[in-house]
Amino acid sequence: MLTQVLGTVMASGAEAEVAGNEGIWPFLIGGGIFAIFLLMLFVVVSFTNVGNRHEGHAEIPDSHKQFSNKHGHDDL
Repeated sequence: MLTQVLGTVMASGAEAEVAGNEGIWPFLIGGGIFAIFLLMLFVVVSFTNVGNRHEGHAEIPDSHKQFSNKHGHDDL
């Protein structure tokens, strides 16, 4: 199986070398994809510290919550 793949890769490489028509399109497409990934990286990194902007505080008890989690277990 790997011999067939290697033979196909070598044949296509030889054909591309003979043609000599590399062009700029692969570099434009690859550069565009790279730029999109850099933009996504910038967005992710810019929002990593959002949770640490303010000091944490205790939650205010809300009696109108559907699940207030007050079942009388604070007697322990």
